[in-house]
Amino acid sequence: MPSIRLADLAQQLDAQLYGDGDIVITGIASMHSAQVGQITFLSNSRYQEQLALCQASAVVLTSGDLPHCRSAALVVKNPYLTYARMAQLMDTTPAPAADIAPSAVISPAALLGDNVAVGANAVIESGAELGDNVVIGPGCFIGKNARIGAGTRLWANVTIYHEVEIGQRCLIQSGTVIGADGFGYANERGEWIKIPQLGTVIIGDRVEIGACTTIDRGALDNTLIGNGVIIDNQCQIAHNVVIGENTAVAGGVIMAGSLKIGRYCQIGGASVINGHMEIADKVVVTGMGMVMRPITEPGVYSSGIPLQPNKVWRKTAALVMNIDEISKRLKAVERKIGKDDTQ
Repeated sequence: MPSIRLADLAQQLDAQLYGDGDIVITGIASMHSAQVGQITFLSNSRYQEQLALCQASAVVLTSGDLPHCRSAALVVKNPYLTYARMAQLMDTTPAPAADIAPSAVISPAALLGDNVAVGANAVIESGAELGDNVVIGPGCFIGKNARIGAGTRLWANVTIYHEVEIGQRCLIQSGTVIGADGFGYANERGEWIKIPQLGTVIIGDRVEIGACTTIDRGALDNTLIGNGVIIDNQCQIAHNVVIGENTAVAGGVIMAGSLKIGRYCQIGGASVINGHMEIADKVVVTGMGMVMRPITEPGVYSSGIPLQPNKVWRKTAALVMNIDEISKRLKAVERKIGKDDTQ
């Protein structure tokens, strides 16, 4: 990790410096593990007492927590956001590829912009267009007539099918597949007849997609992923799904076909969302949510039974299995009470 003077770091982060600006910062660490030469952050005042034990050379925090800090400090309004920007400044992640590897197979009919890098054994088919500063990792496949915007990076073994369009400054992690056929079939007397998927996938700018996620191409219309969307690992986005800008999708989420999700939503991990319906803007679905009906109003929505000790869960399950009988008995009691009241 590169080293930087604390004063220089404060200037780049637009932070207010308290203490020795000549301290050299060589890394970022959590509060409980930070050592001399490292910087940490306090984003929640509930953990304020940890400042007394923290060994970091500097701490990023708010003005309200500053009196409890024994080391140098960078004071900001949002320490967690500043941590994100600080990590970007000190990031040492290598590029997925550098230059164009001799083993890369690139069609003469493909169009590559300036400063494009293509890793070993990658394949780029005819008609594909790559913007300036695009990086294609080893083993990637870029299908016919696919378009990838400037500054987008693909890690190893990403598959981009034909006609797919990806915007600028996107990041796609290893093993992801974009543009595979959606799950479209018609049934003829028990035999499944495949429906060719004639749409494609269009992804906006600044989209990040985790490892081993699949985004299917549309059946007729296109699958659309808006600007600024972030999608975690191992998600399934079915054909014709539309995800609005700046929505976040956590790991293991399954979205059925022709679902429309609004802007600024947050979908918790392992959630399952039915297709052919809409979810409004600014909706939060907590983890393992099962969304079977449209959501028309912003807010936080949950489903499922949280983890319980086994003995307690068995009692809960028994009550759930008998809820119909309990309901009938309750209604009978209500009818009797109502009849007694009228006599």
